[in-house]
Amino acid sequence: MRIPITDYAPAVTFANALVSTSPTVRLTGDALPTPQALQTLLTTHNLATPPPTPDDLFNTHLLRREVRGIIETETEEQAVAGATVLIKRAGLAPLLDRDATGRWQWYVPTTPNAPLADELAAFIATGLFGAIRALGHGRFRPCAAPDCRGVFIDISKAGRRRYCMPDLCGNRQNVANHRARHQEESTPR
Repeated sequence: MRIPITDYAPAVTFANALVSTSPTVRLTGDALPTPQALQTLLTTHNLATPPPTPDDLFNTHLLRREVRGIIETETEEQAVAGATVLIKRAGLAPLLDRDATGRWQWYVPTTPNAPLADELAAFIATGLFGAIRALGHGRFRPCAAPDCRGVFIDISKAGRRRYCMPDLCGNRQNVANHRARHQEESTPR
């Protein structure tokens, strides 16, 4: 795998999605119960790999915990230290190489034949480094939904994202707020 350094967003988006698959976050259980579910997640994020094995799935579950721990850190230094541990699992020295258009780009290559979880760790680490450098640790947040234990890195332009999964947690919170308003309006005085 050759991980481009120029754009951290794909790696952070993947990290957020991976952490959100946890049964800690989902009320319906683990969203990565099988290697096929992991393959779907990887494909959704344009990460081409050989079909994951049960060992890949197990190690990705462990990686998911590590990434969550990094997002929950209290300081930038702790987050950088955590990302450094991740990148050392498979990341090699950065290199300068031409991209498909012929422009020079920075890449982090990974160890040949590295296990899937180690390649994903290096990929996520480059995204974490980029997010910390560009946006700061203040964008590492817990989900604002009261019934959710999710965490995420807000890479939105405005920096106002509140939910780990806006389509799930945000919608759930909007429905709860709507019901509370409706109940209040219909209560006789």
